[in-house]
Amino acid sequence: MFRLKRASGASKIHEGAPVQNGSRAESAREAGLKITSIETLRTEEFANVLWVRVHTDAGIIGLGETFYGSGAVEAHLHDTLAGRVLGKNPLHIEALHREMLNLPMAQSSTGVEYRAASAIDIALWDIFGKVCGQPVHQMLGGLCRDRQRIYNTCAGYKYVRSTNIKPVSNWNAGESAGPYEDLDGFMNRADAVAESLLEQGISAMKIWPFDPAAIENQGLFISADQMRAAVSPFEKIRKAVGDRMEIMVEFHSLWNLPTAKKIARELEAFKPTWYEDPIRMNSPQALAEYARSTTVSVCASETLGSRYPYKEMLDRDAMDIVMADLCWTGGLTEGRKIAAMAETYHKPFAPHDCIGPVGFIAAIHASFSQPNTLIQESVRAFYRGWYNELVTAMPTIKDGYVYPMEGVGLGVELLPAVFERADLTVRRSAL
Repeated sequence: MFRLKRASGASKIHEGAPVQNGSRAESAREAGLKITSIETLRTEEFANVLWVRVHTDAGIIGLGETFYGSGAVEAHLHDTLAGRVLGKNPLHIEALHREMLNLPMAQSSTGVEYRAASAIDIALWDIFGKVCGQPVHQMLGGLCRDRQRIYNTCAGYKYVRSTNIKPVSNWNAGESAGPYEDLDGFMNRADAVAESLLEQGISAMKIWPFDPAAIENQGLFISADQMRAAVSPFEKIRKAVGDRMEIMVEFHSLWNLPTAKKIARELEAFKPTWYEDPIRMNSPQALAEYARSTTVSVCASETLGSRYPYKEMLDRDAMDIVMADLCWTGGLTEGRKIAAMAETYHKPFAPHDCIGPVGFIAAIHASFSQPNTLIQESVRAFYRGWYNELVTAMPTIKDGYVYPMEGVGLGVELLPAVFERADLTVRRSAL
């Protein structure tokens, strides 16, 4: 029997990045590993990001991350999950994954339970790679390609920065300035944003100009004036760059079915690549009806937790492109199962990313290891901006492609400066 030792509140616990030398990894393989403590870190400035560090008795530390509701996730992680994983072997990933999600209230949702388990799961894969001296994508099966195409989600530098996650309210438009303030850009200068992206070799972009109308009308209807305003960015993009730019349309699950179908018909003339989450992702039947009503592919869904709702939607032909957020759906363990299931239905996989830097890098490892990955989401305002304030490495992104991460495990650690931040809160559960 072990006793949990917990410390909460702001503190400056900084042990530095673990030294991943050959002798340490070798001893870990020979003697087995044991999880000795779970550490969570969050800051006031990046309020939605929660990092998890899983410590082992060999000194190897795994890094994970999740996003949204960081305080609630932190509480569940320490109050419930720590007692289930402390003292266990971190390489028993499947067993620990099941242990974390075999809970009465963890039933196929992206709630606190799944977000907490996702963060620990990503950290376990990081440990696995470090023990074996290989990158995570190798542990997942190896590279399926040498480079992976990306698209740019046109967010701004402070998009979803606050704990107010209501669409439009979370835009934080105008609060910062820089060359990649792409949210304000697509709303007002979509042609210029498209041209800027093409100059960088990025030929696909995601925008969500219908959100203001949805929030104003509670998703019940859209007026003619609102439709014209929301369609305007598409007109500008096609007039400026023609079909050289692919356009993904994000709807954030804000519309009722009749209005979503009406918008879909209006946009078909602009040949979007996909419609993403047009309605709430809680009715496979309704989504299947929507999919039948349009010639544009339906992409779903960052909001789904676990592989089970995906199967129901795939069985009903409700989705054409399978999207999953690894920080919400159950980590790398569940994400690769979702990707594999999509492949059995001959559907492409497209990992979601509009979160923190560790989740972004985990998604990239998954992208490279899955044979059916279509494209990887990215946000240039993030990977060219605030991500670099927090972590030691960013993936190489060039000419519209991301390249495999180098180094063992995830290939990234938190910067030492993170541990010295005045707004940092650290909590630890230990044997």
